[in-house]
Amino acid sequence: MKALTQWVLTGQRVVADFSAVDEAVYVAVAATPTPTLDERLRQLSTAANHSKISIAVACGMALVPGRPRRAALVGLGSVAAASAAANLLGKSLARRPRPDRVRGKVPEARHVPMPESASFPSGHTASAFAFATGVSSQLPWAAAPLGLLAATVGYSRVHTGVHYPGDVIAGALLGTVAGSLVAGLDGWIPGAFRPRGQAQPLG
Repeated sequence: MKALTQWVLTGQRVVADFSAVDEAVYVAVAATPTPTLDERLRQLSTAANHSKISIAVACGMALVPGRPRRAALVGLGSVAAASAAANLLGKSLARRPRPDRVRGKVPEARHVPMPESASFPSGHTASAFAFATGVSSQLPWAAAPLGLLAATVGYSRVHTGVHYPGDVIAGALLGTVAGSLVAGLDGWIPGAFRPRGQAQPLG
């Protein structure tokens, strides 16, 4: 019993240390002057609400028959899985409060509306990385541009002051796992993401 208590206390101290580092990085980002980036990252963070960027990209891909259309389906399926995991499971379990932008001295020029949901993990980041992972499983060439976009969306959430860096890292990991699992469904269930009317390949 004593050993278990010691492990619990050690775990709490480790979590406290990581939280301190997380907050320190958040404050450092807020204190770094980036006037050229502030407006653009604020706009990007807002545009990523409700996965609007991913949906727009998927709609464009869906216009092209074959693998791009299939990639769009896998990508959107990945977004749905990541969003559910982040918002229905992750946030309800962690219940981490949002950062205090006033205390963190985040410039007002960066501000976007502060969400009312819990901070951990970042749902925006999870969805963006899930979409990138799902699409790139079908279109490998898309991994770099969509991965860069997802990383920028994640950073924008810290830059605008609505998430700690740890929230974004957790969201990226969650989204990558969700995208990989959804993409793997096609291996477990042949044709799971084949657009209607597309013929099953022979052999």
